[in-house]
Amino acid sequence: MDILKRPFAAFVMAFACLGSMPAAHAQAQTPPASEQAQPTITDQKLDQTAAAVKRVASVKRDYQQRIAAADPSDKERIAEEGVQELTKAVTDQGLSVEEYASILEVAQNDPDVLDKLKQRIRPPAK
Repeated sequence: MDILKRPFAAFVMAFACLGSMPAAHAQAQTPPASEQAQPTITDQKLDQTAAAVKRVASVKRDYQQRIAAADPSDKERIAEEGVQELTKAVTDQGLSVEEYASILEVAQNDPDVLDKLKQRIRPPAK
């Protein structure tokens, strides 16, 4: 089951990072963006990532509830399904899992990218 938990945990951690980025960024001592060699992320990739983040959050909530309510004998099977659904949530948006994780990592270290991503995730206040 450890093998199954690792990919699922990686997705969960990647998503969790997005929610905790401001605090993590405030604590981290990273060089200014001008000193970092950050890849350029297109608006299209940010749109795809934002859509994937929303879908990953939904899948994560669903599978956490399903695993919590499941019989112990079913938890491994449900976790495996969760990993597949999380992967699909990302790839359905036109991103590879690696690309998705990379963009979230850049966002964690670059406040401009983080702001752009957050704007796409949260609709503007009315």
